[in-house]
Parts: sequence; C-alpha cells; structure tokens
Amino acid sequence: MMSLGLRYKNNEHILEEKIVKGVPYLSYPMLENTGIVKHGFSTRLGGVSTGHCATMNISTTRGDDPDAVEENKRRIAAAIGVKAEDFTYTFQTHTTNVAAVEESDRGKQFMETDGLVTNVPGICLVTFYADCVPLFFVDPVHRAIGLSHSGWKGTVHKMGKVTVERMREKFGTDPSQVVAAIGPSICQECYEVSEDVIEQFRENFRKELWEELFYRKENGKYQLDLWRANRAVLMEAGIAGERIAVTNVCTHCNPDILFSHRSTGTDRGNLSAFLALR
Repeated sequence: MMSLGLRYKNNEHILEEKIVKGVPYLSYPMLENTGIVKHGFSTRLGGVSTGHCATMNISTTRGDDPDAVEENKRRIAAAIGVKAEDFTYTFQTHTTNVAAVEESDRGKQFMETDGLVTNVPGICLVTFYADCVPLFFVDPVHRAIGLSHSGWKGTVHKMGKVTVERMREKFGTDPSQVVAAIGPSICQECYEVSEDVIEQFRENFRKELWEELFYRKENGKYQLDLWRANRAVLMEAGIAGERIAVTNVCTHCNPDILFSHRSTGTDRGNLSAFLALR
C-alpha cells in the first residue's frame, strides 16, 4: 500500500491509510473490527476541486464549484463503499445538538446540529472538519452508530457524552458496549488557546485532569489537548478506555494532506468523517 506521507505523533497502529479507486482516506481498525460499519475520514487528496478547495472537498460552505463537490461525493462514496445519495449531513455551529436520523431523513442536512445518531442501515452520517475533533461511536449490540463534531466548545460542553446519552435514549445503548474513535484533529503542540478558554475547561473538568489537558506558557497562552480531553469525556460517559481509539494524526502538522483552519484560515475546503451501518 502506498503511503500518503502523513506525519504521525507515535508509531502505534491506530489508523490505516487506504487508497481505493484512486481516493485516499483514513480508517480505524478498531471500528472495522466490529464488522457492522463502513467508515472513513477524507484527506484533501483524490478529488477534482481546484484552488483553495483542492482537491477533495464535499462541503458546500467553502465556495467550491458545485459540480466538483458532486463529483467528489461520488468518488469518496465509491471508495468507502457507500452511496452518495445516502449521505446525511450536519450543518455545524459548535452546539451540542445531536439529531436522531430516521429512514425519512436519508440525504437530509440537519441545521444547527453537530452530531447525528442512527440505527438505519445504509444511511451514511457525514460531519465536517478542519482541526476540530471527529467522534465516532459504534454500538455493536444494538446496531446503532453516532458521529459528532467537537471543537473546543463542543469538548468543554462534553459533546461525546451528549452523543452517547442520545444513543442510550434512542436505541438502549449501554456505554460499556460502545466502541469509539477520536479522529484526526489538531494536536496539543499546535493548539494554542487563551485564558478564557482554559477557564471554561477548569470549570468543566476535574482538577486532577488539568495537568494532562493543558499547560501555561511564558506568553500567558496555553496549549490544550483536545484528544485527551475528549477521551476523558468518553470515559466519563461510560466507555472503557481500551474501547477508545485515539488519533495520532494532527491536521495542522499535515497541511499538505489534510485541511487545517490554523494553517490556512478560511481559504480551504473541509475534511469529512463518514459512518454507516452495513
């Protein structure tokens, strides 16, 4: 298998690089091993978009050519093994709103929504990223899934826990049976935040976690670890640590392969996460 040239934070085999039908994407063996889902996380490679969206972008909010977006949808869907017409989307606004997707919602976009859950086979949940954290959830017992977007606001308000609670409410999910993954996003070394952000983390996370979640620098700013913060949230929700795959790929460290807001600002496409029940 050809390497995409990604720079990893460690040598653990957490993610797999795949190129199917000429389209690269990333996947998690832990999710694949459940045997009940198709999933993936796109790169910025393998599409037809040009300019700042080059080349793989399926977001309609980045000023991309609509025809290119449609072709990109067909390509990434074929690579992952789902149907583009089954894509069901969020329109994210950094909320903790989680929508339950029914058969009648297939192909819909949910406004003011940052998370989706479903137990309908074939519907492919889709969320968008450019440094924020993708959260994947698979309940192999009740055959239900969830996919959520968690930036710092979502993380501090525990979007992962909200998603698991929504799955419990809708499908009877027992958190201890869930397999979860924290997707490619900005790493602690790259993620500088201000005191007001850290104050909210102090208010919402136990004091014994502070040392591993953030540290203060001489300039008065902080480096925040969204990966560890989200893992703590998922464990608080009742998911066992050994059932959580935590990314070792940073979007900001790989701007030639992954879109990163901190690297290019708003002149960029979006990465996408995909999750569907077989």
